[in-house]
Amino acid sequence: MPTLVNYCGDDELYHGSSLDLGRLYTIGSNIDVYYPPTKRARITAPFIFDRIQDRKPSIEVLPDECLFEIFRRLPSAKERTSCACVSKQWLMLLSSICKAEIERNTSFGDIENISSNEDQDIEGDGYLTRCLEGKKATDVRLAAIAVGTSGRGGLGKLSIRGSNSVRGVTNHGLSAVAHGCPSLRSLSLWNVSSIEDEGMSHIAKGCHMLEKLDLCQSSSITNKGLIAIAEDCPNLTTLNIESCSKIGNEGLQAIARFCPKLHSISIKDCPLVGDHGLSSLLSSASELSRVKLQALNITDFSLAVIGHYGKAITNLVLCGLKNVTERGFWVMGVAQGLQKLVSFSVTSCGGVTDASIEAMGKGCTNLKQMCLRKCCFVSDSGLVSFTKAAGSLESLQLEECNRVTQSGIIGALSNIKTKLKSFTLVKCMGIKDIDVEVSMLSPCESLRSLSIQNCPGFGSASMALVGKLCPQIQNVDLTGLYGITDAGLLPLLENSTAGLVNMNLTGCWNLTDNIVSALARLHGGTLESLNLDGCWKITDASLLAIAHNCLLLNDLDVSKCAITDAGIAVLSGARQLSLQVLSLSGCSEVSSKSVPFLTKLGQTLLGLNLQSCNSIGSSTIELLMENLWRCDILA
Repeated sequence: MPTLVNYCGDDELYHGSSLDLGRLYTIGSNIDVYYPPTKRARITAPFIFDRIQDRKPSIEVLPDECLFEIFRRLPSAKERTSCACVSKQWLMLLSSICKAEIERNTSFGDIENISSNEDQDIEGDGYLTRCLEGKKATDVRLAAIAVGTSGRGGLGKLSIRGSNSVRGVTNHGLSAVAHGCPSLRSLSLWNVSSIEDEGMSHIAKGCHMLEKLDLCQSSSITNKGLIAIAEDCPNLTTLNIESCSKIGNEGLQAIARFCPKLHSISIKDCPLVGDHGLSSLLSSASELSRVKLQALNITDFSLAVIGHYGKAITNLVLCGLKNVTERGFWVMGVAQGLQKLVSFSVTSCGGVTDASIEAMGKGCTNLKQMCLRKCCFVSDSGLVSFTKAAGSLESLQLEECNRVTQSGIIGALSNIKTKLKSFTLVKCMGIKDIDVEVSMLSPCESLRSLSIQNCPGFGSASMALVGKLCPQIQNVDLTGLYGITDAGLLPLLENSTAGLVNMNLTGCWNLTDNIVSALARLHGGTLESLNLDGCWKITDASLLAIAHNCLLLNDLDVSKCAITDAGIAVLSGARQLSLQVLSLSGCSEVSSKSVPFLTKLGQTLLGLNLQSCNSIGSSTIELLMENLWRCDILA
């Protein structure tokens, strides 16, 4: 039979299909049909076309229940993914099918005998990672991820940061993930206020393998959502909660009851979390090894619980605990429960005093790393007592501890002279430059790394003293010590018998070419990295010394130094040098004449910084970029 001409409706009429025009004639009386012997029918039927155009496309005719039964009988993930591309309706429907609901015994041929990897599902072990940020975070994208990853190893890690302001992620999006991603092991939700307890319940019911949960600024999730996770996700090992105003003690108590494998917790700025919830969690989680508590309304009681029950804790971070007093830290130390503690960091806690820090040193016998930030009540006496008690200490960092002076530093280095490997001072304003006789002090033979940053009172006398006490030093960072001179730094260079490897002198603007020449002469055989950023007294003479003496140097920063084209020429002529990173930022006397020398250096360079080199034109920069195509050039 002839087919309709210029038909524009649904897709039920395929090429070569026929239509019973007699049936159409009975629908209305104003139809003019002409039957040429061998041509298609010509129809003038406005009424009929109105009726046909009002009909839904066939893609929307079948109810969801029928589509659901069809989709779950598709033999492979590849075919289900193809169907998901047809329409948003099909995508959302496919995302609602649980893996357990997919029919394996299909009637579409002998599917079970197909061995091709393209036509078989890969059982999800959670190999894939997906991250949605900002405008990309929508329910439709989550549904697409859930359907698309099901046959490609399974989604193992999902991170959602922010949300689309118009079509943001909701509980429906997490429901799709829960249905399609049973292998999910890590879920991170940052600043997604539209997700509520219902979404967390979906995840709990569908993702029993969940091991890590990270909630940040999730203001709509309450204890109910966390309880659901606790009850259905017994494999949870890591829990991070930050700025969740509706999560409190009840949620933590549920985690304590149902998650015996928990080994890491981080709780920050949650006003409803108190001693009851935290103590339940700390006393029940026998495998808990990493604990971070910040800006919480807890008291001495919680720290006492840590001291008694934290037998497995190896890493402990405490920040901004305003209600914890000296007694809490003291009890935590004397309780003798933190025998496995290796790393301890305390920031802005008024309860850290000389007495409490000494107790912690005595109670944490295996402590290797200690960091004190903004502990304004710790003085020389407490520091010396602590280092004397903590016999296993390998790394000590003090930041903004303004009661610590040069005397405390010398005493600490003398007490831990056989174990300490790294010592760091940052913005400790109490240190003043005084001359001390060091002939009676034993050197700290074990120290390898020394970092003293932005301590304005730390001058040449202090530097000379530290240099004599640390003969095995290899890594030195003296950022911002504008008070030290060549004479102050020279003892450190002369007494270092191990050979300096990394030297950072950023902002030490009193140093001259003389000290760089001494450094190159004494340690040129071991020096690998040298930073002279902001040392404006450094000239081409330093580059000459480096070119003649440094054999292993691969990273050189002479930004804002008095370097000229002549210095770059000398540097490029050093056959033994194989520089990988060179920074000339702010060297205004380096001009386009240095292009041949930079090109020669570019044979080994991976990074070149020419920012604020105003004497080098843009065309020259473009030429360098073309010639040094393997090198990352900043200009």
